[in-house]
Amino acid sequence: MLRKREIVKENHMTQNWHALTPTQTAVELKTDIENGLASTDAQSRLAQSGPNQLPQPSATSPWRIFFDQFKSVMTILLVAAAAIAFVLGDKLEAISILVVLLLNALLGFVNEYRAEKSVQTLKALTVPLAKVVRDGESREVPAAELVPGDLITFEAGDRIPADARLTEAWSLRVDEAALTGESVPADKDADETLLVDAPLAERTTMVYTGTAVTQGRGQAIVTATGAATEIGKISTLLAGVEQEQTPLQRRLDRLGRYLALVAIIIAIVMVGVGLWRGESFLSMLETSLALAIAAVPEGLAAVATIALALGMRRMARVRLSSGD
Repeated sequence: MLRKREIVKENHMTQNWHALTPTQTAVELKTDIENGLASTDAQSRLAQSGPNQLPQPSATSPWRIFFDQFKSVMTILLVAAAAIAFVLGDKLEAISILVVLLLNALLGFVNEYRAEKSVQTLKALTVPLAKVVRDGESREVPAAELVPGDLITFEAGDRIPADARLTEAWSLRVDEAALTGESVPADKDADETLLVDAPLAERTTMVYTGTAVTQGRGQAIVTATGAATEIGKISTLLAGVEQEQTPLQRRLDRLGRYLALVAIIIAIVMVGVGLWRGESFLSMLETSLALAIAAVPEGLAAVATIALALGMRRMARVRLSSGD
């Protein structure tokens, strides 16, 4: 709980670093704009702020993703229909339903597994080493040991290890697509004056965790690390997301419950009518169950999944063709 309060406080304090001058930033963070932090000061700050590491969303195992495809009411209803068909001796019908279910599960698994892998790509933004100035000397340290107030340096080909306010920039351009979505690298200027409400994509005096330097070199004072960085905030949100059904899934579940109710009513009515007419109970039970199975649309789940997959593929093609 204490750590959470510290992060909230740090976020509140650091949201306007882009509007401060390098000297003001150094004063606020109690650091030396030329020599950086003392090693002892950096160690004490590390104990307070914690390691410079991004919160990672919890990974879902492929097996769980696969078995989760069988949780919907419609799927359970189809499994029950296949079991009944097998008991009644209609093995071809049972096998057909199971094949449809398996294909639907595989399609759903592929889509969800790709989404899971996309979320896990946040790990690729982690920087193993950082160039830092401490005690007036330039050195390389594990990026996880960076703290607010550290003076870092970087050049073309480097990835930024923490959010930082620029103190020097020489023809500096940074690819911030991972954060802002902009496809063109952003020009950076340490001396530019920005308004407090400048949007993230226009904060030319700042560099951010996980972004890549494409041109020039620069020097900056670390203003935020770990979960307090812009990418860290996104990662924290992803880590705390609870999975819930989409509107389409909820509608399919409601339809499944409705069909299950209809199938039960059909079975009861058929058994009652048959017994009233003098038919044997077992014969009428088989007939009513066969009618109940016929009322279940075996291909609905697969058709819905295939339609969604094709729609996503078409959207991706349209986006690529438009050049966005």
